Amino acid sequence: MNESKTAAAILAQVRRAVVGKDEVLARVLLAILAGGHILLEDIPGVGKTTMALAFSKALGLDYNRVQFTPDVMPSDITGFTLYNKEAGRMEYQPGAVLCNLFLADELNRATSRTQSALLEAMEEGQVTVDGVSHPVPRPFLVIATQNPAGASGTQPLPDSQMDRFMVRLSLGYPAPADEMDMVRRRQGGNPLDSVEQVVDREGLLALREKAGAVYLSDEVLDYIVRLVGATREHPMILQGASPRATLALAAMAKAAALVRGRDYVNPEDVELVFPDVVPHRLILSPRAEGDKSFDPAAELLARVSAPRIG
Repeated sequence: MNESKTAAAILAQVRRAVVGKDEVLARVLLAILAGGHILLEDIPGVGKTTMALAFSKALGLDYNRVQFTPDVMPSDITGFTLYNKEAGRMEYQPGAVLCNLFLADELNRATSRTQSALLEAMEEGQVTVDGVSHPVPRPFLVIATQNPAGASGTQPLPDSQMDRFMVRLSLGYPAPADEMDMVRRRQGGNPLDSVEQVVDREGLLALREKAGAVYLSDEVLDYIVRLVGATREHPMILQGASPRATLALAAMAKAAALVRGRDYVNPEDVELVFPDVVPHRLILSPRAEGDKSFDPAAELLARVSAPRIG
């Protein structure tokens, strides 16, 4: 089975549990193949947990979920050391993040200390407890959810944490026909029970390796750098995207090319993923915040000319 057929088979299994959100599911899979973490900004009850569980089953991943509240401690995430009287030594007790797919539900309800505990695992692939580092299993990814700004009991995620998410997505409300289909499927049992495994952990790591090996020409790389650079010069953007955004955009474009059945990136791959990779990293001016018609992704894609390939 080639990579594009494998990706289609994974999405087909996830769609058994998540109805009518094909475009969002495709972006989530691209981020997984690109080795990134995913931020879902949504109201409760639209299927975020179901989606994460469906991907974990289709990809054969160990899954943990934490519902974040102000009283969740950093040790709940990273683990802690406990004295074993029989063995006469301190022993590490793994935390919730020691898994393949970690769902951080309502992350913006947690304290900044607890959020920071998750950062090391996301960025470094390890947690440090009492001065000892413990690697997280491979592959590892975080799907975090946050409630929309202004929801009770929430605080905005800091810029440093937002920047560590490869993409920001939203499931949103289902269309009426999809909502009816969802109810019909529930009448026959839990749709998650019908999701079958397509690849195992080693298979996902191999897919990630193939995505990373997709060819990126200097012309397309220059286009990526110019797009990110344009965020730093736009008059309605106070703080542009960091070099981490450049790396994320390149990785996502490579994954898009792989899923589309190519071993090279073209400008259309970059344009496909740009709106999901870059805007959440930007700090807009008050004027831009007040202008509901201002779409930074569309504006930047229109301003920066794409190269002609072939």
